[in-house]
Amino acid sequence: MTTPSADKQAPAKQDRVLIFDTTLRDGEQSPGASMTHEEKLAIAELLDDMGVDIIEAGFPIASEGDFEAVSDIARLAKRSVICGLARASIGDIDRCWDAVRHAKRPRIHTFIGTSPLHREHQLSMSKEQVLEKITATVSHARNLCEDIQWSPMDATRTEEDFLCLAIETAVKAGATTINIPDTVGYTAPGESAQIIRMLLERVPGLDKCIIATHCHNDLGMATANSLAAVEAGARQIECTINGLGERAGNTALEEVVMALRVRNDIMPFSTGVDSTRLMQASRMVASAAGFPVQFNKAIVGKNAFAHESGIHQDGMLKHSGTFEIMRPADVGLNATALVLGKHSGRHALKNKLKELGYELGDNQIADVFVRFKALADRKKEVYDEDLVALMEVEASSAANERIRVKSLRVVCGTEGPQTADLVLEIDGADHETHATGDGPVDAAFNAVKALVPHGGARLQLYQVHAVTEGTDAQATVTVRLEEEGKIASGQSADTDTVVASTKAYVNALNKLIVRRKKSAPQALSA
Repeated sequence: MTTPSADKQAPAKQDRVLIFDTTLRDGEQSPGASMTHEEKLAIAELLDDMGVDIIEAGFPIASEGDFEAVSDIARLAKRSVICGLARASIGDIDRCWDAVRHAKRPRIHTFIGTSPLHREHQLSMSKEQVLEKITATVSHARNLCEDIQWSPMDATRTEEDFLCLAIETAVKAGATTINIPDTVGYTAPGESAQIIRMLLERVPGLDKCIIATHCHNDLGMATANSLAAVEAGARQIECTINGLGERAGNTALEEVVMALRVRNDIMPFSTGVDSTRLMQASRMVASAAGFPVQFNKAIVGKNAFAHESGIHQDGMLKHSGTFEIMRPADVGLNATALVLGKHSGRHALKNKLKELGYELGDNQIADVFVRFKALADRKKEVYDEDLVALMEVEASSAANERIRVKSLRVVCGTEGPQTADLVLEIDGADHETHATGDGPVDAAFNAVKALVPHGGARLQLYQVHAVTEGTDAQATVTVRLEEEGKIASGQSADTDTVVASTKAYVNALNKLIVRRKKSAPQALSA
């Protein structure tokens, strides 16, 4: 049994805030954000490497796929605490421990609803029954693992007296971290801080535990609520990359990390996260989840460091501090946009990709260089965003590629019908067909359906956005398919939007074939 993480971290300076990333658990519960096993491992490896303190790797009881992912991440992690989520159930907790026990620093996170709404409508339990369940499950978890986190789900809508009693019960049963979830994004900054102060004053033994905050963004206040909780005494922030999560999402990791760094004058707290990896993490999660980052997203959005106003541009030319409160390099963003073209060599490409956060071996560079040259032949200027899109496509199509687009020709225009001639390589053999549709994309999708029948799958999302400006810009296309609760997202980029659309559809179909072998994760919260 390992030394408890809480015991290790409690003596640390009071200005140290732990970052608990739940991208792989709460983030993946966002509808349509399911990730492959390989994508989860890659994200966990990056989070571990960039200094995230605790990684909530998944919900082991939800599916065999979740269990395997948590177990593999636990084995691979070098520095981070690896945490699994479990409901207030002995079976859940045992399954969670079986998954995280391989970690150098394992943690079990268990929870139960405490608000009147949850007690009455979700649990059908009295206050006394809830308290008995807390004692039984937290005690059982502590007998397995010394690092136990406990959460009163919907804490911000729970009566103060009962919330204090429930937390006291969990502390007595052996919890080392107490998390206060704003499960439905209901609270506001002043109230968030007041709850933490009230609990510290009223709950015996709570000062010996780490207090965590877990905020959702339903009212757009998740980051503000988390920072207010820290100022009141919380020392762990639960968050996700890009704010990914159910409904309106969670507190964004990149926002709290940079807020504490930029405004350290009024919030004297620090984290152990290497902020120069934030852009890399944002891109990786966006690609894996199939959720493009909005252009004006704080810290990692495409326009976060863009200046178009004449007044702003004039100020930036004179001194960047006039309109920038942090440097692009602070979040891992290379300020140089245009450096490569069709005459650029392999060495230049490798160096540029390294600047963008991609470390590739010689064999990988050889493969990517072929694709880069093909793109450079079609585009006069290759931007950073083009290379990122190229790498995302490379990563997305690398695994589980049973189906591949060999060739596509479409006929479109004002006079129909629009047609598509498609050749797919399926399990190593070429298959071709001709299809019509309401537009070239519809015709191409119909051709895919004809060659790979999947009548039970429904197109849930089709999204196109230009990677850069200009008529020769690459289009990045995201396609999301749903089949009996199983959701798979595919992504591709190409200067031809129809080609990108077809490849994205096939990419999603490849993932769906893999998903068919696994049960869909349950929609569970904390």
